[in-house]
Amino acid sequence: MTRPTIKIILAWILISFSACLPASSAPAGAQKIIAPADAPFTFDLLSQVMESRAQAPYQAPSRDELPEKLSSMTYDEHRAIRHNPERAYWKDQTPFEMQAFHLGGIFWETVRLYEISNKKVKPVGFTSDDFIYRPPLNPTDFEDFTMPGVAGFRLAYPLNTDEYKDELVSFIGASYFRALGQGSLYGLSARGLAVNTATKSGEEFPRFTDFYIETPKPDAQDVTVYAAMDSKSLTGAFKFVITPGPDTVMDVTARLYFRNDVARLGVAPLTSMYLYSDTNHRFDDYRGRVHDSDGLKIIRENGDVLWRNLNNPQKLANSYFAETNPKAFGLMQRNRNFDMYQDAEAHYERRPSLLVEPIGDWGKGHVSLVEIPTDLEINDNIVAFWTPAVAPKAGESREYAYRLSWGDVERPEQEIEEYTENYAQVIGLRGGMGGVSGTAGITKLRKFVVDFEGGYLSALPEGSDVKSVINISRGDLVSTSLSRIGDSNVWRLVVDAQPNSQAPMELNAYLKNGEKRLSEVWLYQWRSGDEKRHE
Repeated sequence: MTRPTIKIILAWILISFSACLPASSAPAGAQKIIAPADAPFTFDLLSQVMESRAQAPYQAPSRDELPEKLSSMTYDEHRAIRHNPERAYWKDQTPFEMQAFHLGGIFWETVRLYEISNKKVKPVGFTSDDFIYRPPLNPTDFEDFTMPGVAGFRLAYPLNTDEYKDELVSFIGASYFRALGQGSLYGLSARGLAVNTATKSGEEFPRFTDFYIETPKPDAQDVTVYAAMDSKSLTGAFKFVITPGPDTVMDVTARLYFRNDVARLGVAPLTSMYLYSDTNHRFDDYRGRVHDSDGLKIIRENGDVLWRNLNNPQKLANSYFAETNPKAFGLMQRNRNFDMYQDAEAHYERRPSLLVEPIGDWGKGHVSLVEIPTDLEINDNIVAFWTPAVAPKAGESREYAYRLSWGDVERPEQEIEEYTENYAQVIGLRGGMGGVSGTAGITKLRKFVVDFEGGYLSALPEGSDVKSVINISRGDLVSTSLSRIGDSNVWRLVVDAQPNSQAPMELNAYLKNGEKRLSEVWLYQWRSGDEKRHE
């Protein structure tokens, strides 16, 4: 990293956001940092500013800093506000357009936006003229109203057709953001960082306080966004290079500066929803399955692929997958068949998968999976992220680079061929009471039916000797069978297993031909009680 001169750094630190707008529009608690005047903008310079900020005490935002009409706004009132598409930023100037999210309701934390043009920075301000206020709001209540900032922003791009600019990506709420590939509908989210997720100390939510967006060129095929992060335990500088496409790609660089020790750091965190599927359909619902993601995929350093079907447990569940320099991990929506969901409104079959590909040496650590009990599909209850083996200490700095791919990222032509062999995938998992069908089952015995298809399995000659390798912990393997389904290329593994302790039963299995592995490794966690129905 090239260090700028002390003079330029001081210029950055001394020039505040409040100096760029009328004094009445700056939040009372705004930190005097960020908006450069004469200094050219660079990511290195932003990083230096955030490193300096980490030396100062954290100033938490306060709802009291907002005008009363914003701080008291209800959720439904906030939903009634939309940015006027005719007043979109860069409208008719570039392939990208920007719209802002209005402050109010649960989105009360002020975010400031800046535009970078020729490496010069200028604030992007908004007034009530930029928004449409619908009932139950009265538009006259917002006449001549200048806001102290916004809640976030979204970018649009002609993703699916040249005639219309679809919403491509949105940043709103703490450090959350979402993106779409071609044909996708919004589903899971990513975050800039997770801090102390599912720990006794309670989770901390770092937030993006300021965004700097480079003005796209008239023929631009990508857009670059920079973000400043602040939190009780750390600050950060982020760079996102966003390229729309069949799978929308984000190349991310995160530079982190720690004020305090962090017990559990979550890098490249993903957040999704899993209510039920064929394995645990315990809801009185006409739909076959309800989820934004159905599995966690991990591509190991040696190219092996792990597939962990998600669960909606009765109790909070933490799973840890120890890795060294993983090639990729992500939350996938593997099943793309509408008939499996039967939801003509939500269209869960069109929710994007999200794959994280680390860049550089991430060393030892583990992929963490947190599964939170929920009875409602409006709740995101799945979290996955990378946790380094050595937790960061106060005064340290770290940098992580990675690529995010949003869309149907498991299409054959999109698979990461340089990382993996041609393994068959887990295409289905079903579950129920164990034992012989049509007879009285054994209460604690569980049946798991796993279907594998594709890859090496499809190329095997008739009569090939395909075997399963099954491992189980905290449980007993009672019976198993493996067979091809008819004339298809689908092989079905049936496992009857019984827990032998109060701790979760862990299962994993894969297929092989001789010493040749044929499939990815299927993993699952089962807790006694997960089979109970909701009343």
